[in-house]
Amino acid sequence: MVDNLVSVNPTEYTPITTSDKVFVQLQQAIVSGEIRAGTKISEPELAKQYQISRSTLREALNRLEKCHLIERKANVGSKVVDCTVEGLLDLYIAREALEGMACRQAAINMSDEEIAAMKAMLAEHAKTKALQDGIAYYQEEGDLDFHYKVILGSHNQQLINILCGQLYYLLRMYRCQFGMNSPRASKAFEEHSRIIEAIADRDGELAELLMRRHIAASRKNIENKIAQLAKIEAM
Repeated sequence: MVDNLVSVNPTEYTPITTSDKVFVQLQQAIVSGEIRAGTKISEPELAKQYQISRSTLREALNRLEKCHLIERKANVGSKVVDCTVEGLLDLYIAREALEGMACRQAAINMSDEEIAAMKAMLAEHAKTKALQDGIAYYQEEGDLDFHYKVILGSHNQQLINILCGQLYYLLRMYRCQFGMNSPRASKAFEEHSRIIEAIADRDGELAELLMRRHIAASRKNIENKIAQLAKIEAM
């Protein structure tokens, strides 16, 4: 039954079915940690909880698998993916290459109106207290997320499908699980500002370079945090 429209896929608006609703609810629960990483999924329990058929539930689980939020094995069942250090670093390495290319494409394809909207979005980000205090630079998902908007601005459907469709919520899951606070908050915002200026100047080469450096710096920050935690635990 179609009773509303929601962006269940970052690239398009799709009529909500019961499966769509369950997919979105489970997606949010996994990303937020309400359903913890590594949790085994019981189809009978979830079907009873959401008052849906097993076939409807499996449709939602299939989509969660495509988003890399759950993994399914024959004769074993389904479970939420584990948040591992190796998985996070691998994700950042992939993002560095793919988002760098998306940024180059954005410099070519973004409209002046899209660029103006992104600059206005960054101006709103600058007003947040956590960023002003240099504690954290948290961005709401979707249209309030700088990286999401750059990827859409590439107008490259393949990059959008991979980065916004397959990897976007996995990255947000990692961010929630590993914490949002960062000593790079102010620096990251400055880097965003320089990236959008390069896009506005239609300098694709510089835009790609700045994005790759930005993501690489975030990855190195994570590696440093992990190393510090390991030292503390070893004491």
